[in-house]
Amino acid sequence: MKSTIALVAIAGFAAAASAQNFSLSISGAPASVDATAGATITVDVIGDADFGTHMLGGSFNMTSGNGMVSSMAWTAAGWSAFNTDGGYAGGGDYNAVIFGQLVIPGVPPFDVPAAGSELGSAIGSFQIVIAAGSAGTLDLVLGAESPFSLEVIDVNTGGTANSSDSAATLTLNGASINVTPAPSALALMGLGGLVAGRRRR
Repeated sequence: MKSTIALVAIAGFAAAASAQNFSLSISGAPASVDATAGATITVDVIGDADFGTHMLGGSFNMTSGNGMVSSMAWTAAGWSAFNTDGGYAGGGDYNAVIFGQLVIPGVPPFDVPAAGSELGSAIGSFQIVIAAGSAGTLDLVLGAESPFSLEVIDVNTGGTANSSDSAATLTLNGASINVTPAPSALALMGLGGLVAGRRRR
């Protein structure tokens, strides 16, 4: 794990000295999901910062702690060349994923970040399977990992910065999904309750 992160760290390049803001966000989550027959949703994880031009790498996890989730899978974005997938932990939680690329300013061909790694782009996506008949709120929460969750580079200056720098702030934005059976299934369950109630009388 540490050796992979070392590949994306650029020793000797000065990072920006002022405070920097970093964020990892879940994007593309639906507001609600019909899980009558089960459902699979895909959400992206987006990396951004107020310094730099491209993402170099990082690591994070995702939790929900919810039994409605029967499985999860992670797919790294095409630009990420160095990936470690910690896998599904069960219980709606996903172990750490590591992503990254090697960029060395002034050393062709390593001086050009891969297309798609621009700040504000996807790091990869989670495919989440929700069990049939599930109902409730599914909260997806991103978690920070060591040694940093996001490292960025400015290709114009060669400067780098990461979310564990002393002046850095990391914001982790999750998502909340309302999981319900289809309205017709709710109506059938209501009718079933009425019939059962009449039989008891």
